[in-house]
Amino acid sequence: MAEPTFRAPKGTRDILAPDSTRLRALVDEFARLAGHSGFGEVVSPIFEDLGVFKRLGESTDVVSKEMFDFCDKGDPPQRLALRPELTAGICRAYAEHRPVPPWKVWYEGPQFRYEQPQAGRYRQFTQVGVEVLGTDDPQADVDVIVLGARFFESLGLGRIELALNSLGSPGDSGSRRAYEQALVEYLAQNRSLLSTQSQVTVERNPLRVLDSKREQDAAVIAGAPVMVDFLDDESAAHFAAVRAGLDAVGVAYEISPRLVRGLDYYTRTTFEFAAPALAGAQNAVGGGGRYDGLVEDLGGPPTPGIGFALGVDRILLACDAEGVFAAPADGVDVFVVDVTGGTAALMVCDRLRRAGMAVDRSYGGRSMKAQMKVADRSGASFAVIIGDDELAAGVLTLRDMVDGSQYRVEAPRLVGELIRKRRR
Repeated sequence: MAEPTFRAPKGTRDILAPDSTRLRALVDEFARLAGHSGFGEVVSPIFEDLGVFKRLGESTDVVSKEMFDFCDKGDPPQRLALRPELTAGICRAYAEHRPVPPWKVWYEGPQFRYEQPQAGRYRQFTQVGVEVLGTDDPQADVDVIVLGARFFESLGLGRIELALNSLGSPGDSGSRRAYEQALVEYLAQNRSLLSTQSQVTVERNPLRVLDSKREQDAAVIAGAPVMVDFLDDESAAHFAAVRAGLDAVGVAYEISPRLVRGLDYYTRTTFEFAAPALAGAQNAVGGGGRYDGLVEDLGGPPTPGIGFALGVDRILLACDAEGVFAAPADGVDVFVVDVTGGTAALMVCDRLRRAGMAVDRSYGGRSMKAQMKVADRSGASFAVIIGDDELAAGVLTLRDMVDGSQYRVEAPRLVGELIRKRRR
């Protein structure tokens, strides 16, 4: 076989059935649970003005080196970027449309980051997620986290771990300021022990050093001051209410005092879901937190927000590791075999599909034997056979593909007969 002229770009891939069917089933399950929790779907542009994503923080890798950005053909050209995540776009939409708060939305779709591909991480990847905008009630934090936990349970995943932290309140008088000052002093004292990359990060955003997975940084990070020791009374009460809510509904968690997540906009509650069944350090399957200043940064009114994003590709890997959430059966109910020219098959397929059945057929005027082989591979429970004799008599042959039995049915009775047999 000749080599293809073109291949999918690095970090992307084609998702074919049954894998695509499985991915869609996962998204549908998320949509079902989000809908049951009062979230409505929002569909946002795949690209935005570059400035929308710069609000994620100039020190984050997403902004500094992972975005796919480009100029359009306008005069003057506008600088745009493929979305690396969806929270900023949702906040832009809130600032633009001003829906009545609290605004509870869910989403799904592709995101894009220019990073080195590895297992479960691609340059184009699929996420599902939710956002709640317009309330700072800690019960909203609880509802969001519980939705994520219940989603994993619904997939059959039994080994998901939830890490929880609070980053305190921002601003000059907030607890974040006092903590950052203490952290900067500590990191300055231990600068020589840090990796070269983290020494640079200290200057840009000291909190991001805590997110380092480099072995050289581990000892310094382990001895660093922790945010929970610096929380002001309001932030401490908020965090206590979140923990109490999770306790009340039985969602287990571990306090992870150095969890900062990878984006600069988080305040107060932060959390991360991990799948220990995945080998190595890259076992996070999603996470999120509160971002009470992001809408205002994008030109909207002061608006608190909380949300999460979950990585579909890595979740499916976790399902594989635990042996759960297999691909749905990818077959049809009925396969129509027609050796009379194809028009009869066209009409029968249309009738059955309009009756709600999954129906397929063959093409190209193939022989009865060839078409029956395709019917076998289709996984259909029944075959409808149309030959010259059937066409002349106004009947159809209905074959049970499981036991091989068959009999003739008058054409007008076919739909009712198949419905009756499917109910058995």
